[in-house]
Amino acid sequence: MSLPHAILTALLERPSSGLDLTRRFDKSIGYFWSATHQQIYRELGRLESEGHIRALPAQAPARGQKKAYEVLPAGRAELARWTSAAQDPKPHRDAMLLRLRAAAVVGTAGLEADLRRHLDLHRRQLAEYEEIEKRDFPPGDDSAQARLQHLVLRAGIELETFWTQWLAEALRELPGAPDETVGTSGPDAKDATD
Repeated sequence: MSLPHAILTALLERPSSGLDLTRRFDKSIGYFWSATHQQIYRELGRLESEGHIRALPAQAPARGQKKAYEVLPAGRAELARWTSAAQDPKPHRDAMLLRLRAAAVVGTAGLEADLRRHLDLHRRQLAEYEEIEKRDFPPGDDSAQARLQHLVLRAGIELETFWTQWLAEALRELPGAPDETVGTSGPDAKDATD
């Protein structure tokens, strides 16, 4: 995904000023695509110069007034082109996964505390997403727009659910951690030298 397409999407949902867009990126859009205030303003200028958006006329000219933007037909066409274009999935890169792989060869000293910190962060994000789901997607709103927006949120919920479960498992797998799911003796026990 690219920032100009995120901005076009946000402006099609609701014409906004750069400041309003920044606030929206800090909230909903920022959960899956982040951008700084400066990046948003720079991209607004570029989109305007390309004829994809325009500043809405001000009600009464005033110094320091926020400019609100709307999407022009060329911007809608660009977003539709981008939406329908094929795109390959990006390879997943995560430092925690690499750190765990490295810990397999150099030892896990110091890793447990950070795994617990990550678990706490993912649990909090999951709780926040679930609260948004309760608040913004009550039963009965069955419009296509609401269903697709809810689908994006569900992806976030599923990812956070995965990470909380995976991190809890990783903590159980650390040497010295209590193993509650697999016996440590008997014919099915895993060889400790594997």
